[in-house]
Amino acid sequence: MTTWGSEMETLILGWYILVATDSPLLVGLLGALRFSGTLTAPIVGVIADRMSRKLMLVVLRAGAGLSALALLILAVTDLIQPWHVFAIASISGMLRPADNVLRQSLIADTVPRNLLMNASGLARTTQDTARIVGALLGAILLSRLGLGWAYVGVTIFYSLSVLMALGISSVRSNISVKHVNPFTEMKQGVRYMVDSSVIQPIMFLAFLVNATAFPLTNGLLPVVAHDIYQHDENGLALMVAVFAIGALVGSLLMAAVVNSRRPERFMMITMVVWYVLLILFAQTDSNAIGLPLLALIGASISFCMVSMSVVLMTFTKFEMRGRVMGIRMLAVYGLPMGLVIGGWLIEQYGVPFTITGYAIVGLIALVFSVLKWPKLITGFSAEERG
Repeated sequence: MTTWGSEMETLILGWYILVATDSPLLVGLLGALRFSGTLTAPIVGVIADRMSRKLMLVVLRAGAGLSALALLILAVTDLIQPWHVFAIASISGMLRPADNVLRQSLIADTVPRNLLMNASGLARTTQDTARIVGALLGAILLSRLGLGWAYVGVTIFYSLSVLMALGISSVRSNISVKHVNPFTEMKQGVRYMVDSSVIQPIMFLAFLVNATAFPLTNGLLPVVAHDIYQHDENGLALMVAVFAIGALVGSLLMAAVVNSRRPERFMMITMVVWYVLLILFAQTDSNAIGLPLLALIGASISFCMVSMSVVLMTFTKFEMRGRVMGIRMLAVYGLPMGLVIGGWLIEQYGVPFTITGYAIVGLIALVFSVLKWPKLITGFSAEERG
């Protein structure tokens, strides 16, 4: 429910800002604000290792619901202005990364290690179905009933997410952990990650894909739909839904079929495929070619990101999981950077140049990462597991 509301909100606000300002740069900035809380995620991780992760999740989701309610009131009273959207997006963006930290930690807490690949694939289907439902429902409500009614749907989804979070079974480790000063614990988490020959390359790759691969589908797609495909909000919804269907198929395959013994190698292969598909997509303005490519991009993202999460969770100790996931969220800060820079590049040089350039930079960085960390291909040893 949280992700359904979030994806619906992303489409609605992205289209509203594009129409109201006609600025790809501001669309990119809005997307960046959705991740404004990334820098505080390590602190969230420390807290998550000290108290109930379930309670934290409920509080954060209630905050997201209140932010949506504020925009709903502004929309129905016809007082809404672009600066209102940016202000409230900054607040809700502080909550979203923390929600991801807690959700991923709870998945790893509740699922046996040998089922993490399948469980992570199943969990990711919530995000993929959210993009389908959020895109189509958001576009229908926005185009036919207006911004106010569209935000009624967003607020309802967030409210339901709070109620459902109350049903999460609390999980506690049987390992006794002595807590010290929170900043000392954060240092311990950083030291743990620096000393890990597994987590270092995963953190780099997470930052890389957020900065160079995710901007297209996580913020700049409204610009592509408007400038390249000449679509309205319904056409944008179709593009998002097709992309999400591909991602959903990929997630379902990860949940039901794929159980790689070397998830790090599978991750690298699918990451290369992802970048190649982005280059191909950037060269077309045809729905007949672009939509199938979007579906394939969605599937490759699911394959890559589920594998990355599995590697990280597999090689992290329970008592360090919140801190590692919190610091891992710092890598997501590559996305707001990529969105703002990408929005500026599109204004200067256009969509094809920007998307192609990002993908080429990503592929070059992958080559250097393999040279520095060859175990990304050869595989990590059992001794390196947490």
